[in-house]
This record gives sequence, C-alpha cells and structure tokens, in this order.
Amino acid sequence: MNFRIADTFTDSLAKMTVQEQKLIKTSAFDLQMNPAGPGLQFHRLDHVKDPNFWSVRVNNDIRIIVHKTDANMLLCYVDHHDKAYAWAEKRKLSVHPKTGAAQIIEVREKVKEIIVPVYVKDQSEPDKPLLFENESDEKLLSYGIPEEWLDDVHKVNEDTLLELADHLPAEAAEALLEIATGGTPAVCVSPDIANPFDHPDAGRRFRLMTNREELELALESPWEKWTIFLHPDQRDLVQKDFSGPARVSGSAGTGKTVVVLHRAVHLARSHPDARILLTTFSRPLANALQMKLRLLINHMPRLAERLEVADMQTIGRRLYEAQGLKGDLVPKEQLQGFILEAGQSVPDHTFSQQFLLSEWQDVVDAWQLTTWEAYRDVRRLGRKTRLPEHQRKKLWEIFSSVRSMMQKHQMITISEMFNHVARKVKQSGHPPFDFIVVDEAQDISVAQLGLLAAIGGGRENGLFFAGDLGQRIFQQPFSWKALGVNILGRSRTLRINYRTSHQIRKQADLLLDPEIADVDGNREKRNGTISVFNGPDPKILEYPNQEEEVRAVAEWLTQCHQQEIMPSEVGVFVRSQKEILRAVTAVESAGLPYTVLDEKIQLKSGHLSISTMHLAKGLEFKAVVVMACDEDVIPSLHRIEAVGDDADLDEVYNTERHLLYVACTRARDHLLITGTCPISEFMDDLAFQA
Repeated sequence: MNFRIADTFTDSLAKMTVQEQKLIKTSAFDLQMNPAGPGLQFHRLDHVKDPNFWSVRVNNDIRIIVHKTDANMLLCYVDHHDKAYAWAEKRKLSVHPKTGAAQIIEVREKVKEIIVPVYVKDQSEPDKPLLFENESDEKLLSYGIPEEWLDDVHKVNEDTLLELADHLPAEAAEALLEIATGGTPAVCVSPDIANPFDHPDAGRRFRLMTNREELELALESPWEKWTIFLHPDQRDLVQKDFSGPARVSGSAGTGKTVVVLHRAVHLARSHPDARILLTTFSRPLANALQMKLRLLINHMPRLAERLEVADMQTIGRRLYEAQGLKGDLVPKEQLQGFILEAGQSVPDHTFSQQFLLSEWQDVVDAWQLTTWEAYRDVRRLGRKTRLPEHQRKKLWEIFSSVRSMMQKHQMITISEMFNHVARKVKQSGHPPFDFIVVDEAQDISVAQLGLLAAIGGGRENGLFFAGDLGQRIFQQPFSWKALGVNILGRSRTLRINYRTSHQIRKQADLLLDPEIADVDGNREKRNGTISVFNGPDPKILEYPNQEEEVRAVAEWLTQCHQQEIMPSEVGVFVRSQKEILRAVTAVESAGLPYTVLDEKIQLKSGHLSISTMHLAKGLEFKAVVVMACDEDVIPSLHRIEAVGDDADLDEVYNTERHLLYVACTRARDHLLITGTCPISEFMDDLAFQA
C-alpha cells in the first residue's frame, strides 16, 4: 500500500499544541508501519461525499482523517473530533477530468454563500466587471478548476476573486490570479497519466512516504512545508540541467531560497562523488541556510559530508590560507588612513575623502586595477560620476600611492585576496568544488563573483544563482558578463508568492519599479507576481513623538498576542542599532519576552525577535512591526550626508528603498509600519494615510 501525506494534513498538524502533535505523530507512524494494526481504530464516516474517508482515533478527542483504498493510504487532516468530521464532510478526493491531477476538492453545495461583498455597495456605484465571464468552460478546466466551481468563477469580480481563490486547488487559484493580473497561465494537462498522484500539480500537495525517516522529517516541523512540497516551477528549476551559469529571480517570498536548498541537495544526490558549496554573501545568511539545510537533510547525514555551507568571505579566507598565499588583510580603519595620507600627498585635487574611498572600493579595488591604463579605460559601471581623463590621472596618483603603502606593509584587501585565489584556482585546474549554489546573489561582490566564475563558470550546472534585484542593499550594480558569467537564456523568474499576503505584497511593491534591469540588460518583471492568500491591510501610522509611537506599537503587539499570535511569530525591525532601544521599549511595554538578534540569527523559542533591517533577510514572521521610520532615519541621513558626489544619491535612495522593502516583506499576515513626525518620505510611496 502506498502511504502519502497531504499538505492539508501538515497545515492542520501545525495548528495543534506541542503535546497534541506528539500524540498525532505516534499515530501517523503506526499507520505507516502497519495500517491494519490492532491498536488503530478506524471509523468509516457517514454524511460524506467521498466514501473512502475514514477517521483514525488519536485519543478521546483528536481524529486523523484518512483517505483509504486498497492501493493507497493518504493522511488528509487532523483536528478535534467535531472539526475533523466537519472538514471531511466538505471535501472529496478526485481526479480532475481535464488535467489528470489528484485534488482534494471542497464540495460546492456545502458552501453556497462563500462569495459576499466586503462592504455595502452604494446603489449609484456601477457594478464591477466580471473577470472571467467570457472564458470558456473548456479553458477554465484546463487550468485545473473543478467542474462544480465553474459557475462561481464566471461570476467573480476583483472584490470576490481572492475570497473564491481560498476555496480552490492551488493551481486553479494561481491561474485565475495570473489572468486577473494580465498574465497567461501555463497549462499542464495530462489526462492519460497512469497515476494522478504523479501529476506535477499533485506533487505540490501530496507526497509519497517510502520510509519512517521521510515521514518523521515531514512531521518534525509541519509548518516548514517547503521541505516536503514543491511547486512544479520550483521542482523544474531544482532538477533542470543547465549548460552554463543559471539564475532564478523573483520578488520576496517567491521561494528562491527553497529552490537553492533543494537544488544543492539534488546535485549532491545526483552526483555521489561531487563536492557542493552552498554559499551567500554574508555570514548571518549562511547561518540561516545552514539551519534550513539541516532540517532538509536531517535523515541523510552522508549528504552533509559533501555539502558545505559557508559565506563567501569564509570560503575566500580558507582557500587563501590553504594555498599558502602571503599578506594580511588590511583593517578598514588603516585603509582609510592610507587613502587620507595619499590624498594629502597629491596637491591641487578637489576630491573628498568619502569620494576617494568609494572610488577605491567600487572601481579600483573591486576590479583589481593595477595600472594607469586599466583605470583609464575601465567602464565605470554603477558609478554615476563621469570623470575626464585629467581628473582620472590625479586620482590614479592617489590610488597608486595607496597600493605602494599596502605593499610596503605587506597587506592586501579582501578583493585582492579573492583575486589571488581565483588566479590560483585557474592555474591548478583542480577546483575545490564541483558545483556552487548561491543565494541572495544580487549582493555578491565583483571579486566574489570572479572567484565563483573561476571555480564553476565553465561547467554544466557549475554555477546556480538565486536573487532579487529589488533586494540589493550592499553592492553597486556591475556587469556579470564582464567576469565571464553570462546567464542569457538561462534565467527564470518565480512569480508565486507563498510567504506574504496579497495585501502586504501589493503595498510593499509600491516601493519598487514594476521592472528592474541589471547592468547586462537582463530584466526582472515584478508586476506579474501573485500572492496565494488573503490577509488584513497593513497599517502605516505617524505619531507626534516617540513616546506615543512606542505606546501604539505596544498596544498592537498586545492585540496580536490576544489573537493567539505567539511571540516567536512576531518580528520587530528598525533601520539601525540607534533605533533598537525604541523597539525594545515597545516590546517590554507589551510584556512580551524578546531576543535582539545578532549576526548568528538564532531565533529563540517563545521569544519575539528584534533586529535591524539588514539582518531581516531570510526571516519570516506571521506579524511584523517596522518601527522608527522617521524622516532622518530612512533614508539614512548619515548615508546621504556621506555621499561624495550628488550624482550618486540615486544609488543611496535605491538601496534604502530596497532595505525597507526587505523588512516589510518579512510579514506573512500582519504588518504595522510606524514613525514619528515628520515621517519618512518613503511612506508617500507606500500610499501613506495619516
């Protein structure tokens, strides 16, 4: 007998208490090991549309709903007795007549009054157009819409679409949302497929459990659905072979990191002797990846021996030391001293210290320019300021002096370290890794990408990147093609948002342009992204002073707690360390336990998390507060004042917008954004209402 679990089961399991989950898991293991075991009490359900629904007794009150035939046992749902039975009475398992996919369908006649207006319509207001009135039944069926829901689909408008979508199978809901936003859904029709559970769309909600270890992994953290169920688009990217470097993009919440984790594991399983590096640009993000990977391969310890997770800086240092290269890394303060001294030694220049530092970091050091000719001819991508040749000559006098000081002290920069390692790797012909998978690739530096290209740029499946240009907050834009990493024709975009409600995603998207292009001309369209669930509208509020802001945030957090949102499901973000105290004061006023996150990103069970926006990447919370969005806080007044040239202000504003976008999109269901008067100008972009 095939033993499967449905995503509806893991969803319902996650809502039970810890003690209840332990009892449910024990019963699930018993069902898998011996469905006919004498200790299991099956009860065939009455008053249900599907005669194969049974209940299994967990204790006096809790019941597991299973779908049982001679060939298959499917765990469908779990809850307290009456709720479990009510769920089964409104569902049936069927094979879609057009697509051939197995679906759990909500029985239409049990929910006749689901579509209701969200407000009392003014009689003078014209009726909103029906979105799918002219779509044929044949076309709608090809999208996976159940036959009994066709009439409702024809009658839906923009006010009732999301309400209806909550009652449809995922592929049907996504198709309708995509049509409504101007897209064209992909059709996956396989009516002749031998097993309806093998259909790509069925794979996103049903998973075959071949042994106890797989089931234990699925039930260990039931809210982490990504470890078990993948969207067909995600699965395709995980398993696809690419002839060269490839990249997956997508806005926040579209599952890029999920693809990265599963692809690294897929490569390890498909190539038993291969060494795989899973990396990203920062140590905090690498720590977060390590925790997620541990969850994914908990029962595959041998894979862990060949799967290394580390940030790029750690990898660069380790390879540098292993190759016996000489030179200490120059501390940031000492480098600034070298630049100041070199600038003072060259008379009659008018460049500020800040401009010299940024020109060194973003051009000279980033591209490892060691001669006047190289500096004269370099394309200054990412730099707004255009310099005539006589000014460049002055600058090169300064920078060549800096290089001399570095050599005298036997010091190198981080970029120089990566450059040395990349050159050694090319010379050796024996790369330290067979495959490299990179998360948050939009913030990889020039030197880091140069090393990645040297290791895996020339091999099939050698480099796989995931990132979002709209979340670039650390790096100047630069050309990947100039470093030999050409993703043209091997770039894909994910468009289904799993993490953030429609309301929050729609609001946060206002911070960014609907289309963003990289330096090489690869374009990412953001207006085609759709969220698959509803939520309350985010709140954006301004207060006259910090005391009132703190009081209001404390009240909002208290309300969340009263709505049974646990402290561990709440995050509070601020722009920088200077504003942390405001967040702490608000949380303490609400009487909630909390942890202020550091670079290790170690979330504490039962504790609310407080963090700066820069540490928000990779996190997800049911409720989020973004505090202290004052006029002089975001965009950062310090960064604006430090800009060496007015032409570079756009880059500061862009990355500050991206930073706020990252913080807002950590929220799943509830989002509160606050600031004091005068509030940040970015609130105008978020359709601020006082």
